[in-house]
Amino acid sequence: MIFQKNPWFYELDNFKNKIKFLPHFILSGYLISINDLVLEVVGLHHEIGSICYIECFKNFKRFLVTCEIIGFQEKKTFLIAFDCTYNFFPKARVFIKNNSQSFFENKQIFPFGNGLLGRVLDSTGIPIDTLGSFKGEVVYNTVYHKQINPLKRQPINKIFDTGIRAINSLLTIGRGQRIGIFARPGVGKSLLLGMITRHSSVDIIIIALIGERNREVLDFVRQVLDVTSLKKSIIIVSSADSPPILRVKAASYATSLAEFFRSLNKNVLLICDSLTRYAIAYREISLSLGSFPISRGYPASIFSKIPELIERTGNSENKLGTITSFYTILTEGDMDNDPILDISKSILDGHIFLSDKLANSGHYPAIDIETSISRLMSSIISPEHLKNSIFLKKLISCYNTNKDLVTLGAYTNGQNLLLDQAIKIWPFLEKFLQQDFLLNYSYRTSIIQLEKLLNKLKIR
Repeated sequence: MIFQKNPWFYELDNFKNKIKFLPHFILSGYLISINDLVLEVVGLHHEIGSICYIECFKNFKRFLVTCEIIGFQEKKTFLIAFDCTYNFFPKARVFIKNNSQSFFENKQIFPFGNGLLGRVLDSTGIPIDTLGSFKGEVVYNTVYHKQINPLKRQPINKIFDTGIRAINSLLTIGRGQRIGIFARPGVGKSLLLGMITRHSSVDIIIIALIGERNREVLDFVRQVLDVTSLKKSIIIVSSADSPPILRVKAASYATSLAEFFRSLNKNVLLICDSLTRYAIAYREISLSLGSFPISRGYPASIFSKIPELIERTGNSENKLGTITSFYTILTEGDMDNDPILDISKSILDGHIFLSDKLANSGHYPAIDIETSISRLMSSIISPEHLKNSIFLKKLISCYNTNKDLVTLGAYTNGQNLLLDQAIKIWPFLEKFLQQDFLLNYSYRTSIIQLEKLLNKLKIR
């Protein structure tokens, strides 16, 4: 006797097969609280870093606000919004969009590729210029970086030509080096960065403008960058009025772009302006989550977050690709108790201090040679160049130490041979350290002019 299955059995089998592919996450919930920057949601269970959306209404029109899951506690899930929270309301629906490829792929994706060159993007990779959609090769992926074995990193043995005479001759930088630019507001920081981007010999330029005023962003794009450097640049903008999560993402995305092009054997210049505002944004998020402040309001995790960001740059295991990075650090306030300044100085391969006094006197770039240093300079330049640069630094230090005596006329020639030489060379030395914004002095030209400065006066 043959028994036939009831059609309901087939329906039950199909239902069982569908259940197998259901996610282990609850894909929707509702908003119960807003605590400063952090949104508290119940009913939504998904992994940290996932992108979700909050349903809002304005003028009877529905729109969605993008958020990111940053933590959880028992039944609560914590989010941070990518936009203002003015239109949020209690019990607002929060949900994860169902990805067509997989329930589990809900990470934020960013554009990468040559099609981004010459474009200005926000910290999520969306163009904010007026050039329309991307033209050229563009791939989309999550922000990801692979930690490099320190024993496999390629050594820094090639000179990075900045086109700035004072840096090339007295603070020579290597390709793949990480440099900090320490300055108070208004002393020519943007001017110096503009000179580096215009005159450096690199394949790709990645610029992250974090926490800058909107006017400064516009001036940097339209006036500081020239047409040639803009064509090989990608500018990531997260202005001062952006939510802190977007300011943090801007630095991470810019670094990922630099890593992407380094993997293609490109020599990349990465400029992050500024590292201080990145740290301030991270502090806002951490304090909103209840982290305990350690120093000047910064949480303990900042001491690992900044080195983690900086160590992603430099040379890689590949022999050709490099990332030479410049990070600006604001020095306003008490410099002796600034944790960001201390962390940066300890982890970077050199630092350039900009002087208020030099800037106020019209001396640009306002580089304080005495307090600035390139830690790799002695290992990448010739012995003759090293000898000349050390001697010139001695003259600068000697003159600045005795400047008051010289100005008051209290010093008599012959008492200090080094000071006599410094006084003799000082007008020419000041001119040597200054440079017009549009002028480009290559490394070779800078060394030749340094030798001429010392040999012509016959003071050695």
